[in-house]
Amino acid sequence: MSGNLLELKDLRFAWPGSTEDCLNIAELHVTPGETIFLHGPSGCGKSTLLSLLAGVIVPQTGYVALLDTHWGDLRPAARDRHRVDHVGYIFQQFNLLPYLTALDNVLLPCRFSAKRRDAAVRHAGNLRAAAEHWLTGMGLSAQIWNRPAHTLSVGQQQRIAAASALIGEPDLIIADEPTSALDEDRREAFLDLLLPACTATESALVLVSHDRRIAKRFSRQVSLPAINRVTFDGEVIV
Repeated sequence: MSGNLLELKDLRFAWPGSTEDCLNIAELHVTPGETIFLHGPSGCGKSTLLSLLAGVIVPQTGYVALLDTHWGDLRPAARDRHRVDHVGYIFQQFNLLPYLTALDNVLLPCRFSAKRRDAAVRHAGNLRAAAEHWLTGMGLSAQIWNRPAHTLSVGQQQRIAAASALIGEPDLIIADEPTSALDEDRREAFLDLLLPACTATESALVLVSHDRRIAKRFSRQVSLPAINRVTFDGEVIV
């Protein structure tokens, strides 16, 4: 065991048909409970890196390991199981199922992961109570819990996505531009909910944003420059 939650080493990734690497990173690590602010200009590969960290895609060279398991060593179905067991993902467009209720959207990870279902039940007594706990924790009143997601505001959908990522206490939360559609007040209010929630579950957080004003709220900042060859060693780069 390395002591790191997530490790990336000698990674190179190119999209099919490309003759140049999209990413070429020497080393990156994430420790348990750490909060990382990942930033850089459009087109530098931030969202691609998040997909690699979560095992959605795998590199052509090098490795990414979550809890000492290399994503590239797993078959696709096993990667999916490892991801839903250990990773909560907040997408930029939230990726909620529009006709499911807020409550049912939050419960989805527990439908696919026995590990997170068991953790949710241990925490709250039963699955519904666990979902209600996280909806309440995200500042969402019971009045909207049984409404379809597509009928709710952008801010409400964002907080539902966060509750879904947090239920079952995953080891890692990945958030891809989760505040991009929010004004300053709502952005700060969302972070006031998300960061303490990650602390409460002891989940590490890797959040991508263009907005450097929020960087000070994270324990570490990593810059991904908009150049074709990217190397950094996991230390603070601002």
